[in-house]
Amino acid sequence: MTAEAVLQIFRLGHPWPTLDPFLVCVHHEDAYPPGNAVFGPAASLAGRTPGSDFAGKDGWRMYHGLTVPGFPAHPHRGFETVTIMKRGFIDHADSLGAAARFGAGDVQWLTAGRGIVHSEMFPLLRSGEPNPLELFQIWLNLPRRSKLVQGHFTMFWSENVPRHSFTDAAGSITEITCIAGRLPDTCISAPPPPPDSWASAPEAELAIWTLKMAPGARWVLPAAAGADIGRALYFVKGERMSIDGSPVSGGSAVVLRSAMPVELVSGAEGSELLMLQGRAIGEPVAQRGPFVMNTDQEVMQAYADYNATRFGGWPWPDAAPVHGGSPQRFAQHADGRLEPASKND
Repeated sequence: MTAEAVLQIFRLGHPWPTLDPFLVCVHHEDAYPPGNAVFGPAASLAGRTPGSDFAGKDGWRMYHGLTVPGFPAHPHRGFETVTIMKRGFIDHADSLGAAARFGAGDVQWLTAGRGIVHSEMFPLLRSGEPNPLELFQIWLNLPRRSKLVQGHFTMFWSENVPRHSFTDAAGSITEITCIAGRLPDTCISAPPPPPDSWASAPEAELAIWTLKMAPGARWVLPAAAGADIGRALYFVKGERMSIDGSPVSGGSAVVLRSAMPVELVSGAEGSELLMLQGRAIGEPVAQRGPFVMNTDQEVMQAYADYNATRFGGWPWPDAAPVHGGSPQRFAQHADGRLEPASKND
C-alpha cells in the first residue's frame, strides 16, 4: 500500500502550532485607517484596551502600542524571529543600537542569542488613504550551542528575495518566494541565513517559502531530501483547495510526509500558503514568555540576567521609536553601518 502524503489536517488558531525546529508562527493582518500626524491611526481609540488591544475592533489592532500600533521594547533570548512583510511597514529598534524600516516583500531575520531587546512598531505613513498591514512572524529555535551567541539581525530586501513562477499545462501560475532553503530542480536559493542559525546547518534542510497560486493552478511540491524532515503547509488565503487529493479549507494547516512529492490544486478563488520545513533540533525546549532555553533553570537565569542588565540597556528616547515619515527602507546596524534597501521609491 502506498503511503499517503498528508499526515494531519487541523484548523488554525492563534498562534499557529509548528513542528520542531519552529516554535510558533503568527499571521498579523490589519486594515489600518489613514495615519495621523504622529503615525498612529486617525481614528478614535475608544473601546480599546490601552496597551493590550488584540480584539480586532473595526478590523485592526493597536497590540501593545499606545500611540502607534505594534510591540514596544521587549526582550528575547535563545531563538530567532523571521518576519516576512506582505504589506505595510515595520520600524525596528534594538538594545544593540540598530534600527531599520522595512516594508512589503522585505524579510528581517533576527538572532536573539544571549539576549536582545527590540521594538516592532507599525507606523501608518499614509495620511490620505488606508494603511493595510500583513506579515508573518516565525519563531525559529536555536540549538543549545547557539543559545548564547551575540545578537544579530539581517535584512533580506524584497528585491533580493528570490521568486520563481511555475506555469501548469493550463497556463495557470504558481509563484514561490524562497526565504530560506533551496527550490529543487531550479537554480533558486534563498539568501544566506545568519551564521549561528539552525538554518545555516546543511543537515537542517530548513526551508521557508510562500506560495501564491492562481485560481485553479496545479503545482507539485517536490519531495524534501529526507523522510525525517518536518514539513507543514499553512493555507492562509482562499476558500478551498486540494492537497494530495485531500480537500482542505482555508485557515487550515497540513502536515506532510516530507519524502513524497505532493500535488497542490488551487481553488477557484486562488490560494496563498506558507511552508515551514526543517529537520528537528531534537533538544529539550523550556519556554517561558520571551525566553526559550533547554532547561527551566536556564530560563530563570535569563530572567535574572535581563533584570540585572536589560541586555545592554535601551539607547532610544522611548520604548516605541518611529523613524520619521519617509517610506524609504533602510537598516542601521549596531556598528553604525547604514544599509539602504536595494531599491527605494
